[in-house]
Amino acid sequence: MARTPGRAQHLASQGVALVEGDLDDSAALQRLVTGAAAVVHAAGAVRGSSQQDFDHINVTGTDQLLAAITARKTPPRLLLLSSLAAREPGLSWYAASKRAGESLLDSHPDLDWLILRPPAVYGPGDKEMLPVFLAMARGIAPVPGDTAARISLIHVRDLVAAVIACLRSEAARHRTLTLCDGKVNGYDWREMADLVAAVWGRRVRLWQVPRWLLDSLAWANVHSARLTGRSPMLTPPKLRELRHRDWVVDNGLITATTGWEPSIGLRQGLEQLHKAEL
Repeated sequence: MARTPGRAQHLASQGVALVEGDLDDSAALQRLVTGAAAVVHAAGAVRGSSQQDFDHINVTGTDQLLAAITARKTPPRLLLLSSLAAREPGLSWYAASKRAGESLLDSHPDLDWLILRPPAVYGPGDKEMLPVFLAMARGIAPVPGDTAARISLIHVRDLVAAVIACLRSEAARHRTLTLCDGKVNGYDWREMADLVAAVWGRRVRLWQVPRWLLDSLAWANVHSARLTGRSPMLTPPKLRELRHRDWVVDNGLITATTGWEPSIGLRQGLEQLHKAEL
């Protein structure tokens, strides 16, 4: 399964067998898990204007997949690709749905499962951090909250390597693991801006976006969504998530459990993004 036909065709060209369907299609989910040794559940809703919008995919969809897996005589291993946001379920609709999706696995103690909570992911195909880095590359770093807030990051290639390492590790069974690029205490906004400045060769100014402006945009998005049916990214709950001061993790447990270690630091990842622009 893939999010779009274009991505599906790319996978097909790599020799991947495709199953057409979605998380509401129990027959498709049965076809998907048949004969599988492992299932990586990476589907998720990241946009919405209500808790229900997120729960439909991140909770009900996960429950549907679990039903398909447990129906097999020999259930495959399940890796739930969750989010660091699940650590703070009270912040947003998204965070609450991710924690609720994780909690479903607790009711299946006989199933071979594990949970991976990545922080902010960047790299090829990224649509969330990439616009932020590109804005910085143009000289402005838009900050939604406190400039001293700290986040951990992970390059998508390191995330893929971590997924593989987790699937190969018997010790990862029933674990909830976090990971990052190895930067102790993560990054604040000034550190990220300085790295972008060094790679792109230009000065980057921090701009704390006025609170009233973001609040107004977020509420306008919610009201607009109710009229148009479109799913917004920026909402009041999402703002609480973005303004949270601590999204820092370390690799202690995942490295001890699986042996995985990151290979791409932020500067190297930014240099790759810069080369891709040229």
